Amino acid sequence: MNSINQVTVQTGTKVSQTAVVVAPLGRDAELICALLQRSSIECVSVPTVSDAMQRLISAGVLVIAEEALTPRLILELAEVLRNQPPWSDIPIVLLTLPGEVTKESQRRRSLREPLGNVLLLERPSRPETLISSVRSALRARARQYQIRDQMEQYQHAEEALRKSEKLAVAGRLAASIAHEINNPLESVTNLLYLMQSCASDPQMIAYGRLAEQELARVTEIAKQTLQFYREPSPHAPTHVADVLESVLQLYGPRLAGRHVTVEKELQRGAPVTASAGELRQLFANLIGNALDAMRNGGRLRIRTRPAREQAHPRRYGVRISVADTGTGIPQHLRKRIFEPFVTTKGDTGTGLGLWVTSEIVEKYSGRIFLRSSAHPQRSGTVFHVFLPYRSAGNGDAVSETMKAAS
Repeated sequence: MNSINQVTVQTGTKVSQTAVVVAPLGRDAELICALLQRSSIECVSVPTVSDAMQRLISAGVLVIAEEALTPRLILELAEVLRNQPPWSDIPIVLLTLPGEVTKESQRRRSLREPLGNVLLLERPSRPETLISSVRSALRARARQYQIRDQMEQYQHAEEALRKSEKLAVAGRLAASIAHEINNPLESVTNLLYLMQSCASDPQMIAYGRLAEQELARVTEIAKQTLQFYREPSPHAPTHVADVLESVLQLYGPRLAGRHVTVEKELQRGAPVTASAGELRQLFANLIGNALDAMRNGGRLRIRTRPAREQAHPRRYGVRISVADTGTGIPQHLRKRIFEPFVTTKGDTGTGLGLWVTSEIVEKYSGRIFLRSSAHPQRSGTVFHVFLPYRSAGNGDAVSETMKAAS
């Protein structure tokens, strides 16, 4: 049997290659089907166009005699054709009435225009012409089935890609959690050491409170991770300078142990509406990285001041600068430094700290950028962070702060 009867596409799915014939006059339908079947083309005849519409998706081609189409049926068929799946555009071989061009034939032509993919054959037509036209239409239909299967393959591939991306995000999230929880745990360890060596009860109480804050930070990280967008992080008016002071206090022993001099210019100004825990993560990452870059001592300069965003001068907020005299960031890494798993610390770094930092800044519609030099005589890195004021209730404080700054 000729392969036109059943076409197997790439997915191995058999597609319909049946010609559905509608020719209501005399024995036309019977004779057309007999002709097509002798040429190994599967054929079925139906009495009306409405019956053909019921077989539309399973048909390979519609062969319709013009006299079977009334204006009402043309509109109904056009509506059915418009509702085909995106991949489907079933071909129609229309057997027209013979005769010269008249107003009536022009009217019928305008009525047929909504049908779309139509091939006209004027009767009487040669058998070879009809067979060739039907085969061409069936080949076009087979190509449509291939497009359908490719679209399904793409959908499956997209779904697999989404699942893969979810797994990748889960992996990055797990690594990020480990990285972020490690910072407060180190701080708690340092505080416990200080409490053991502290002879003053007030100092011990102060260190104990700081340890409680760090443990609360661990709890907050775990809670946010478990909820993962289901529960919004609590935001409140937060003074950036206060958060920086607490982070510097926690890093104080390590900074002193590395012989790092701290210079700070912290203007309290108006608060930003943010999660204090997330701001602590942000600044702990920047200060921790600066500390790691100054293993042989150096200078850490931290500055905050009210400012306007350079790209949008009408946006007011707080500008934070964290500058160190460390080894600097190699030039080939600077454009990628905020991407996950990019690190300057070799095997000792996860490459997640600055990625988390940039995500926090972006969450608050802020901006972060850096300047760095790895030149041996003038090495160092400066991170600039801009956090906008977000609370409408802070309007008076913002105005007063900006006036004072100017």
